[in-house]
Amino acid sequence: MSKVQESIDVDVPISMAYNQWTQFETFPQFMDGVEEITQIDDRHNHWKTKIAGVKREFDTEIVDQVPDDHVAWRTTSGDVKQTGMVRFEPIDASHTRVMMEMDFQPGGMAEKAADMVGMLDRQVKGDLKRFKHFIEERGTESGGYRGRL
Repeated sequence: MSKVQESIDVDVPISMAYNQWTQFETFPQFMDGVEEITQIDDRHNHWKTKIAGVKREFDTEIVDQVPDDHVAWRTTSGDVKQTGMVRFEPIDASHTRVMMEMDFQPGGMAEKAADMVGMLDRQVKGDLKRFKHFIEERGTESGGYRGRL
């Protein structure tokens, strides 16, 4: 298993950052390589990705979710094996630190090579930068899930 840890500060209140992050179907708008996410129910999503020319489909389950604090997930089926958590920490009333942690098992030779050169770390860092731009430019969240799982 490999681990990725990245964070970014966003210029929005914690509730806005958290609410937007719970809108999984918007991830393709700021996550490079994510083609589509279908939310099946409050806990389950189906992902379609294409990263470095490799297409993958997999399912995830939200295993723990606390509003304005964190969302934790794990894969349940498909070629991708990962667990992760995104945490939200208030800096002040209008700024939030978003911290992403992921453990993953690289699949094929290309994924193992990409992992060795830090490609996933750069991918996550870029996704967080695009999330920052996405939420700050919008000025509001596109929705939000406030339930606790």
